[in-house]
Amino acid sequence: MYTANENRYGTMKYNRCGKSGLKLSAVSLGLWHNFGDNSDFDNMEKMCFTAFDNGITHFDLANNYGPSEGAAEINFGKILRESMHKYRDEMIISTKAGYYMWPGPYGDWGSRKYLISSLDQSLQRMGLDYVDIFYHHRMDPETPLEETMEALAQIVRSGKALYVGISNYDGPTLQKASDILTDLHVPFIINQNRYNIFDRTIEKNGLKEKSKELGKGIICFSPLAQGLLTDRYLNGIPEDSRIRTDGRFLNENSLSEDKIKCIHALNEIAKGRGQTLAEMALAWILKDDYVTSVIIGASKPSQILDNIKAIENTSFTSDELSEIDKIASSFQ
Repeated sequence: MYTANENRYGTMKYNRCGKSGLKLSAVSLGLWHNFGDNSDFDNMEKMCFTAFDNGITHFDLANNYGPSEGAAEINFGKILRESMHKYRDEMIISTKAGYYMWPGPYGDWGSRKYLISSLDQSLQRMGLDYVDIFYHHRMDPETPLEETMEALAQIVRSGKALYVGISNYDGPTLQKASDILTDLHVPFIINQNRYNIFDRTIEKNGLKEKSKELGKGIICFSPLAQGLLTDRYLNGIPEDSRIRTDGRFLNENSLSEDKIKCIHALNEIAKGRGQTLAEMALAWILKDDYVTSVIIGASKPSQILDNIKAIENTSFTSDELSEIDKIASSFQ
């Protein structure tokens, strides 16, 4: 039976999620990759143990994380059941629904039918009575926003989630969703969106500023731009890289010589700060109080330990920020 490190809360930072009472570890572990049917279970366990031993309390999932769909929840549920169940009250477990999960008209998007059914399935896969945070995973252009938000309200009232969040929304839709959920007295506390040095979408679509204005937290995924903001591509494209082995989210055509030069320039700034490029990229996201937590992915425990180092220095000079912005703008 796994026994957690007694000093697990010694160095991690915990940030309040907007104006709510909930705090999240500054670094969260995402199970989007490397927790599916094609991954080694012992390695999954070690990654979860390493994360928790070092103060990461938040584990982020979704109904369709795999492969196959649901596999990450099944595997995480097994780890909980067999090794970590006594620490459940020290953990924040989140899941989502909004993307394709099963055939037919009821397994996608944002209907009341889909969201409630999906969460029931997620809880069964993980062996849980409730999750701490349940997200609607993306905006639905056809389902009335009121229906989707009422589904989230019912989920909280049923006790199957303590808090709710929305993911991949823009600023104006966030405002509308927040107004509805406020009227329904639902504890809506967090937005999950892609954000990194190269991808500034939440700055451009109003989500970042609106979240701050409304007192909602932000948690960011893809903080390393699918590995571009690491040392992986400084000397070309490795044969075992995601570009070579997967290509769904990052392909070789997206990495030109000019973009590699940008990565090298950022790496030089990181060196000057005494950080790796990955550490600096994570620290950049956590540099102000807009962002509550950053979601890291990992394929081995050592990557988790490396990424946690980012919280040791999240302060940037104005010159550093200006140069980072300049490099990022030329990367597009």
